Amino acid sequence: MPSPVVTVVGGGLAGVEAAWVCAGNGVQVQLYEMRPSRKTGAHITDFLAELVCSNSFKSNFPNTPIGQLKYEMAQLGSIILEVAADHRVPAGEALAVDRNLFSEAVTSRIQSHPLINVIREHCGPEEVKDALQQGPVIISTGPLTSPELSEWLAHITGKDGLYFYDAVSPTLESSSLDFTQIFAASRYGKGDGDDYLNCPFDRDQYFAFVKELVNAERSLPHGVVAEDESLEKIKYFTGCTPIEAIAETGEMSLAFGNFKPVGLTNPATGKRPFAALQLRPENREKTLYSLVGCQNRLKWGEQKRIFRMVPGLENAEFVRFGVIHRNTYLDSPKVLEPTLELKEIPGIFIAGQLTGVEGYTESAAMGILAGLSACYYLKNEEIPRPPRQSAYGSLLAHLQDQTEREFAPMNINWGLFPNPIEFEKDKSVKHAKQIQLAKEKFLEWHGTLLKNPKNRAGQLIG
Repeated sequence: MPSPVVTVVGGGLAGVEAAWVCAGNGVQVQLYEMRPSRKTGAHITDFLAELVCSNSFKSNFPNTPIGQLKYEMAQLGSIILEVAADHRVPAGEALAVDRNLFSEAVTSRIQSHPLINVIREHCGPEEVKDALQQGPVIISTGPLTSPELSEWLAHITGKDGLYFYDAVSPTLESSSLDFTQIFAASRYGKGDGDDYLNCPFDRDQYFAFVKELVNAERSLPHGVVAEDESLEKIKYFTGCTPIEAIAETGEMSLAFGNFKPVGLTNPATGKRPFAALQLRPENREKTLYSLVGCQNRLKWGEQKRIFRMVPGLENAEFVRFGVIHRNTYLDSPKVLEPTLELKEIPGIFIAGQLTGVEGYTESAAMGILAGLSACYYLKNEEIPRPPRQSAYGSLLAHLQDQTEREFAPMNINWGLFPNPIEFEKDKSVKHAKQIQLAKEKFLEWHGTLLKNPKNRAGQLIG
């Protein structure tokens, strides 16, 4: 009898993690990635694990929800975090990477693994059904799932309208920036103190910018062909709301949000600017910078015109304009088991943003869990559920929450962790206890994984 094969559909962060953990357990993997034979509206390269929205994996502080999740992922052998550490660029307290070097390195490691076969073809419903005859299938196609696969998933899960739209910030060449106006500084001196560049607005400059932004001509989201957008209601994830949509809520909304100047002092004036647009390096050489919090769906000509109104960006050269694309996800509480397996079709697991988590790190984390679940499936066993107090358990609690509501994507956050101290008003005390319990309970759970099955590279599942 031929050896079982785990099929992973989608070569993004979650798919890469799923393939890596399966191969690390001695399981043969076939990893489908439709690029370059079929392009998407957001990707530029053909690399696996290409970063689209940002180059940041968010905070590196250990005593935070995202820090705890990274700790747990590292214990489980995350390839994404390991490669990210090798290709890090300055970003204050955040873990940001050189996009191309990061994705290129991930691609190289995946393609060189003897147990992973990368197939550069689209994998549709019929191919998924065929692959299921060889072993479990992990679908990790993310926000840009192909129409064929999206329709099939909607059909088998009974969902036909669950989505939101995701927006991307522009990227500029640093050589085109005016450093006589721009100053380097992180808010309150975090990180190395100068990891970000800041474009300071005075009052008149800010209001002129907001006026043009609100009145700018916009493009239709990728995947929407109707001129009448009322035909398909746009639902933005809060963290990716387009900048023009934020500006529409009030003239000062950006000054109190994306462009808040708190913690910054302009050395040219010795004062805090009225507002500040921050730039974050996109690569180690700092030749490219992204506009922090400037995701948008303006037409490209409008982006160039309006962002060049920002002090210091008058002659900015754009290497990437902001875009917006449809992001698909499932109603996980209704359609997924705690193992991320589809209730309707045993043997098919869902990973990444399709599950209803939001963020690079969270998506990659679900890839690891789906990979482990698939390994257990091959043993005809169910993976022990991560403890509720852990970061993994907290994310799963969101994905399994049966509260009657419109299910929406969620980042890892304090609100997902159980409260260990009733009536404790001091947040620092409560959060410290939450992290302590998360580590303790996770390590207990992790210990059971090491016994059955083994989850270290080279240790074969029996």
